[in-house]
Amino acid sequence: MKMAGKGSHNILNIRGIINDAKCFHTVRELRWSDRVGCAHRGSDTVVKHGRDETRSERQRYHCRNCNRYFDDLTGTIFEGRHEPLSIWILCLYFMGLNLSNSRIAYELDPDTSNVQQMTEQLRQGVVARKPERKLSEQVECDELYVVAGHKGESKLARKKGVKVEVTV
Repeated sequence: MKMAGKGSHNILNIRGIINDAKCFHTVRELRWSDRVGCAHRGSDTVVKHGRDETRSERQRYHCRNCNRYFDDLTGTIFEGRHEPLSIWILCLYFMGLNLSNSRIAYELDPDTSNVQQMTEQLRQGVVARKPERKLSEQVECDELYVVAGHKGESKLARKKGVKVEVTV
């Protein structure tokens, strides 16, 4: 797939469709569907405590139970990141589409090395927060993949046989 230069205009500017305000709203809805809970202790005695100084879309909270402050992203894989939340969400979306890091960098405009770090951190964060599931009861499987043959496996080194002379 050949990419045009950075100066060319895309027909669809995906960054124009999604913004940080929508992303923060979605994170709040997914994280706290009915009532905001403390990110540290889980208590529901939480009050709003203004907005973040650097990102006005980010809501800050104060827990009256543990007397600690937190925001929308505390305890998530997006906590403490410098790129805008919309860039992280779009990067995650593009990773789901199996786009390469260079293509993601082209679409989102950050440096390719930044995208490399972002995708690596997203993968690590998803794996670290993946809930461990134990299967209970009977598990059925419809299909089975059996590896047949030895193609692709390394061969053992062949040793030359020792010749033994037999005298009669």
